[in-house]
Amino acid sequence: MNYGLSTSLFAEERLNSHTLDKILAAGLRDFEIMAARQHLDYHDPNQLRDVAQWFSDHAVNLHSLHAPLFSDWNWGRSGGLLISIAYLGRRLRIASMDEIKRAIEVAELLPFRYLVLHLGLPDEEYDLRKFDAAFTSIEHLNIFAKERGAEVLLENIPSELSTPEHILSFLHYTRLDLKVCFDTGHAHMAGGVQPAFRTLRDRIAVMHINDNHGEKDEHLLPYEGEIDWAQAIPDFRSAGRHFPILFELNYERKEPNTLARVREVIDRFEAVP
Repeated sequence: MNYGLSTSLFAEERLNSHTLDKILAAGLRDFEIMAARQHLDYHDPNQLRDVAQWFSDHAVNLHSLHAPLFSDWNWGRSGGLLISIAYLGRRLRIASMDEIKRAIEVAELLPFRYLVLHLGLPDEEYDLRKFDAAFTSIEHLNIFAKERGAEVLLENIPSELSTPEHILSFLHYTRLDLKVCFDTGHAHMAGGVQPAFRTLRDRIAVMHINDNHGEKDEHLLPYEGEIDWAQAIPDFRSAGRHFPILFELNYERKEPNTLARVREVIDRFEAVP
């Protein structure tokens, strides 16, 4: 299996070459960057050029960019927009799309393959009208992304709107030919990793690996929560495809040895029969 890291682990820090060097030194060559403005300010061409230069200098490709969740620099605490492509209100939906488009424009300086996108908000109730709103948004964003060499992926998140079953229903309902980003922690909170993986396996293009205790989206290292990895890993291998397995971890729990511990987890994964 191919392993990498989401820079969400460093989401409270401005992304720079020092951080990227540390990730690469840990042997992780598949990258996903979190488009949070305090981390990667996709409005700032100077930071984008610096980060793009690092990727070019090290002959490393950016696999994916996670779409922004808020429009401000501190997770919405300063009154920034909570971004959703499924708002029923047209004004909020267009404002969300505009912010996501700014992030997609990163590809003009720093090419990436996939944009990871949430279908609605956490804890959102299922509503067919929100499918219609999301379809309008994604149809527009997917064209915008493809013009820049990227594709949209939908991520399963802990909400009724974004269960694995409802993601498949959405894709069938809209006839959109999209792949998905499968998040193990979110799956564990919503019925279990194995059934969710088996539901989505034919559409998975990338995986977010993290753990929790089934109640909160803790983004722990594997084996710190309650996911049964001895059962999950053989399922992942059975897909028969080499999609990147990206550790998406909680920046609030980051320690000096976190990257070393990621390598230990990889060794444990590889030892699973």
